[in-house]
Amino acid sequence: MFIIGLFKKLVLADNLANLANPVFVMADNNESIGIVSSWVGALAYTFQLYFDFSAYSDMAIGLGLMFGLMLPLNFYSPYKSVSIVDFWRRWHITLSTFLRDYLYIPLGGNKNGKFNRYRNLLLTMLLGGLWHGAGWNFIIWGGLHGIYLVINHGFSNILSNLNFKLPKVLGIMITMFAVIVAWVFFRAETTEGAFKIISSMFM
Repeated sequence: MFIIGLFKKLVLADNLANLANPVFVMADNNESIGIVSSWVGALAYTFQLYFDFSAYSDMAIGLGLMFGLMLPLNFYSPYKSVSIVDFWRRWHITLSTFLRDYLYIPLGGNKNGKFNRYRNLLLTMLLGGLWHGAGWNFIIWGGLHGIYLVINHGFSNILSNLNFKLPKVLGIMITMFAVIVAWVFFRAETTEGAFKIISSMFM
């Protein structure tokens, strides 16, 4: 487990960072970025972040096993998620558990109607974004995921009432797209840089 984590960090994450960093630096410096470069930067960072985080988790699990300790699994193929709800069950599992137990549930959780449930989801993710750093980009990232979760729950209710299930492949594609867009704000140093990459991705 330790060697697998070390491989993810040194071989995968660090090399992907070499692709992602120049794009985000250019965006933060308000330099021109083409559609290909913006997508390369966004995708490279998306996988860099996963391999970075899962690498540290794997190495910690490996070190723990060397001393007879069983640490919890923290990443469970999050980019195979079929929805944002599924994503947060798979991505940084200990963080998701913390947000649920110490923010979402104390705020009221899913009690007292749908409006309060959606409000609590938004507040939890906004606070989760702020926990990562005192900057607008982290707040936007958290806010986006809060909105994603609200839409996910609302859309799931509609599909359930219609007795219709979204195809798995389509669910994965929609989820991945939403996650990539949010990661741009998480990585960019400036809000202007994030919006520049987002706009370049679609123009």
